[in-house]
Order: sequence, then C-alpha cells, then structure tokens
Amino acid sequence: MAKRDIAKWDPFRDLISLKDDFDRIFKEYLGILPEKGEEVWFPAVDIKETRDNIIVSAELPGMKKEDIKVTIHGDQLSVSGERKLEKEEKDETYHRIERAYGKFQRVITLPVEVAENKIKASYEHGVLKINLPKSEKSKPKEIEVSVK
Repeated sequence: MAKRDIAKWDPFRDLISLKDDFDRIFKEYLGILPEKGEEVWFPAVDIKETRDNIIVSAELPGMKKEDIKVTIHGDQLSVSGERKLEKEEKDETYHRIERAYGKFQRVITLPVEVAENKIKASYEHGVLKINLPKSEKSKPKEIEVSVK
C-alpha cells in the first residue's frame, strides 16, 4: 500500500481561483477589468446584423449625452461613460440604492469590417443606438453563374 500525502485544506484557495475566473470573464467577454475600489456597472447591449449594417443598442437610462463616449479602433467599438449618483440632501436618507452608478466601458469586437466614416450614433429615451454601415468588401456579393 502506497503512502498518501494529505494536503492541508486552505479555504481561501478556492476563493482566489474564483476571483481569477471572474477576472478572466471580465477581460475576455467585456474587454475590461474593474479597478480596485472602483464602482463599475455594465449597461445591457444588443448587437444586430442586417445585410448592410451592424446595429448596437445600449441601455443608458438617466445619462446625459455629454457623459457618453463612443470610439472605434480597428474592429473594436468602445462605449464608455459615467452615471453619477444624485447628491444626497442633508434632510434625506436613502434606505436602498439598487440602480447602478459609476464608470462603465463596453468593448465590442465587431464581426465584420465597417465603414468608419459613415458611423452614426443617436441617443433617445435612454437608449444609445449606433449604426455601423458595413464596408463594401464586407457585404455579400452575388456571383453570376454562366452556363456553357
């Protein structure tokens, strides 16, 4: 019978592994890692593709246009900004705060090449809509079949 080593149980080992898993998810799927002590929230995003466009819609209720930044670099679309908590007055006490506040950034890898000079963004009723026209070389081309 072989001697078996008994490993001492470390309750924090699983927590460290779990933190690493969450960091990997944030980095791979959301394109960011939150800074220590920083409040971060992630607005819901829909990404739709039509024959001619990629359309991104992001829920950003209660934000001002000035607090939203949209940039594109290569195949990466970035939507970022900050939603600020309203100032608490001296005679008010919050019993619950469920809405998310703070900085956010969503980095979206676009599935096709887009015409950067034709991108349009609009913000209405708390929804940011970004229309990204596909570049001509990204659009499907029909090839005529000849009969011999």
